[in-house]
Amino acid sequence: MLAHLARAAIRLMPGLGAAALLAGCAAGPVETESGRASAGAATTIPVPAAARAFDVDPARTRLTVLVYRAGPLARFGHNHAITSGQEGGVIWLGSAPATSGFEIHVPVSAFIVDDPQARAAAGPEFPGAVPDEARAGTTTNMLRAEVLDAERYPEIVVRARSATGTWQQVVAHASIRLKDMERDVDVPVVLDVTGDTVTASGSFQVRQTDFGITPFSVAGGAIQVADVVDVHFEITAAARP
Repeated sequence: MLAHLARAAIRLMPGLGAAALLAGCAAGPVETESGRASAGAATTIPVPAAARAFDVDPARTRLTVLVYRAGPLARFGHNHAITSGQEGGVIWLGSAPATSGFEIHVPVSAFIVDDPQARAAAGPEFPGAVPDEARAGTTTNMLRAEVLDAERYPEIVVRARSATGTWQQVVAHASIRLKDMERDVDVPVVLDVTGDTVTASGSFQVRQTDFGITPFSVAGGAIQVADVVDVHFEITAAARP
């Protein structure tokens, strides 16, 4: 019986593991004035008058979510590297971190599952290439109505109205908006401002259970998705004229 379940899990793990994560960034209803702005439509996002605005350059921006396998039979599953390279939005810098912030729009249909280069960059825990059929299955599962519901909610919005710390050690107080739900998270950010360009980069961990999600598992937990996932980002933006 266990062997039968393990074989079934091998077939299901690529799709359901990543989908369980991406369904999880939600906690309570919220309404925002720019929540329906399309990715890249930075001019629709309100920026404090005294702040300097930088529009996100999607060609130089990358978000990577790393999803890990777990359980006694974890070797039968895959770790997943999920990337997005079509973000839009704006970063604004005030006189101090407290008057700075950002709003990033991530189109969910642009998520790329297990791109070979992304897997290689993610390190030795992401060996080899994942078959195209498995990648396509994961993508389809993520976008369906029960998970990201891409047809009704085409984007995820990440917003930080303020930050704390110094310019050398910034912590952005952000919210993640998925579908019509929102969850808060503190994000350490490394800022590099060079002339008319700003780059914000960093990484943080989240637990699926913190968002009310039970990580996917089969065979009594023999194969499962780890609760903790890693999020890495590098956002480059250019100053508005």
